[in-house]
Amino acid sequence: MLWIKNGDVYAPKALGLHDILVSEGKTAGLFPPETLTAEQLGKIDPDFLTLEADGCPVIPGIIDRHVHFNGAGGEGGPMYRTPPLQLSSFIRAGVTSAVGMLGTDGTCRSLRELLMKARGLEAEGISTWILTGSYGIPSATLTGGVMSDICLIDKVIGLKMALSDHRGSHPSADEIRRAVSDARTGGMLAGKSGLVCVHMGTEATAYGPLLEALEKTDVPLSQFAPTHVSRCEALLKDSVGYGKRGGYLDITAESDDNLDDKPDDTPRCEPSTRDAIRFLLAAGVPSRRITLSSDGNGSMPRFDERGNFAGMGIGGIDAVLWTILSLWDENRETILAMGTSNVAEHLGLKGKGCIGKDADADILVLAKSGGRPAWKLRHVVARGQVMMKDEIVVKNGTFEE
Repeated sequence: MLWIKNGDVYAPKALGLHDILVSEGKTAGLFPPETLTAEQLGKIDPDFLTLEADGCPVIPGIIDRHVHFNGAGGEGGPMYRTPPLQLSSFIRAGVTSAVGMLGTDGTCRSLRELLMKARGLEAEGISTWILTGSYGIPSATLTGGVMSDICLIDKVIGLKMALSDHRGSHPSADEIRRAVSDARTGGMLAGKSGLVCVHMGTEATAYGPLLEALEKTDVPLSQFAPTHVSRCEALLKDSVGYGKRGGYLDITAESDDNLDDKPDDTPRCEPSTRDAIRFLLAAGVPSRRITLSSDGNGSMPRFDERGNFAGMGIGGIDAVLWTILSLWDENRETILAMGTSNVAEHLGLKGKGCIGKDADADILVLAKSGGRPAWKLRHVVARGQVMMKDEIVVKNGTFEE
């Protein structure tokens, strides 16, 4: 058993000071401080562990719905292929659940390797899923079809595609319609979400191809998960109408935002994460339909005005937690939900993204940082296992020790 003492619990709703008891990977219960004693717990489990929270915030583990955990990239040539992530990278970022996927490269990158990397990370301690497909349509698959991938492979919960991007395949409305129908039906048959993650580019067509494909169908907008919606001002503005019609919007968080001394007016080109969140909320998009992801370990190619490759960066997997902690004093329950419970709801991940009885024990304990952001990670628990204690990673990946 694990005893987390005296934490200011956000589930993500604020619950106040509680002790949390964890047993067999689940949250066994929340108790008022000083209700439990070491003597009581010792009689049940002589080897129980204790983590002190000291009145600091305790929050659900981050669910990162967009991570290239087996590597990505390659737009600038073979030397720009990013390597796979190791377990400790997730722990330091507070990510206890992750969804992996391919990116631009569905030719040389392998879904089989992605699947085995997901299984490896889960064996090491975090929860993982993957998406079939990549940028292009027809989709890269494991079994020969999107529907059968989702039906037959436990880890596959949805599909990836790209729209309005010069690196995508620019599929027709019929091709998009067929792909989302296969994903939706596969999800229904398997008891999964069957969501379609849509990489959004900067082309002027924006959501047009997606909306055209759904005309005269009963497929809801919520079947899609457009991501990178704040990559430019024009796309962000178009996202307002999409979100207000019932669609989910995923913002790619950035961990290097300068949140100080920025004007609170409408976003500029390439809006900051903070500005994008504020803009969507002020425009009337329901907060529960906004999620945050990192695009962690993904390549971040830069192109010049003529579309030529001009350089490469790598997405930081710590971006979601950094954003939440940086905006902690700005409607903390709402911001926290964007990286936890909102994601779990949209992906259909039961027992994830929350702190409560019988939920998976994916829990982060914070501490004052003395810097910016004002909070930092102190303890990390994934499925009831202590992964970080007092800011030190205590559970490394197989090849890290």
